[in-house]
Amino acid sequence: MSSEPITRTPDGRYVVIDGRRWRATNPNLPEDIRRTLVADLMKARRDVGAAKRKGDETAEKEARERVHAAKVGLGERGPKWWEEGGTGDKG
Repeated sequence: MSSEPITRTPDGRYVVIDGRRWRATNPNLPEDIRRTLVADLMKARRDVGAAKRKGDETAEKEARERVHAAKVGLGERGPKWWEEGGTGDKG
């Protein structure tokens, strides 16, 4: 991982890491919900690694589903939080 600072695009919708653009977390999430989702995401990522090391495809699939669910909750996947019908501001 790079030691370069993470930058946001001017519209705030994306972060740029190592030259790649990734959708930013919804800034409108309440802090307690954001913290819980980040904790869930990090645990699920650790569980993916553990399952891969064990060669447990079932556990890996389940952990990857939890990663996806946390990222959707954070607004990093799924409906765009900045669009009508998204999970945040409608503008």
